[in-house]
Amino acid sequence: MKFAGIVDAKRWTRIICVALLSTAPLALTACQSDPDIDITKLTPETESPEVLYNQGLANLNAGKVTEASRKFAAIDRQHPFSEYARKALVMNAFVSYRQGATEEAITAGTRYLNLYPESEDAAYAQYIVGLAYAKQIPSVTQDQRAAAKTIEAMQNVVNKYPDSEYVEDAQTKIRFARDQLAGKEMQVGRYYLERKEYLAAITRFRTVVEQYPSTNQIEEALARLVEAYYAMGISTEAQTAAAVLGHNYPDSQWYADSYKLLQSKGLEPRENAGSWISRAGKQLIGA
Repeated sequence: MKFAGIVDAKRWTRIICVALLSTAPLALTACQSDPDIDITKLTPETESPEVLYNQGLANLNAGKVTEASRKFAAIDRQHPFSEYARKALVMNAFVSYRQGATEEAITAGTRYLNLYPESEDAAYAQYIVGLAYAKQIPSVTQDQRAAAKTIEAMQNVVNKYPDSEYVEDAQTKIRFARDQLAGKEMQVGRYYLERKEYLAAITRFRTVVEQYPSTNQIEEALARLVEAYYAMGISTEAQTAAAVLGHNYPDSQWYADSYKLLQSKGLEPRENAGSWISRAGKQLIGA
């Protein structure tokens, strides 16, 4: 027998989930049966900032990222001067990052840092900004401004919040971004080298050696300097570049190739202490 006043089982599940949000966080798993429905939709968005914030977290935990963002945005609109507005702003930065909306994440994170630079979540906001820039880094064949921005943002994490849990990953992202910048310099340098524009090529390889000595591009940069100086007939600089390469990376294939190139003209690696390459070589890992 059917009764008009009885709702179906699915609706009862949703109603029960809403009732349990404030008392039993573990009940969220029962609320994930319908991915298209906001698990807190039966509660008006004119609720208190605390309720809206908890609803945002509940939606986020349930994988409903868009709904979570809507709840956090509602706090910013309706309760802009509350403590939960501060918390919602940094959560919106995180949600935007999760959604792949990197510019929105950067905007929200930067706004948070401008408003609450000394708060407990400032390190996290700065970290989110860095992550968003890192996600924008393209291949080395393209413009690397995002890599430079990543280094700047993540260096702020390291410098301003040295005791935060985000420092280790920030340093990893910095290394990756520096590798990208060095890789871009190498790409341009190889372009000039292939066209026998040796001075332009040397400028690019020198940038890698002097500015990015700890990157994964350094061995090739030194080998390319050997090649470029050798082609120009400046044997002392070619020999110095090979000597620095051999001292720091004796088992490198780049060193083996450079040594072979010098030997073809009866030369061998020999360091000139007055060369810029010798001075820069002292900053390398194996120096």
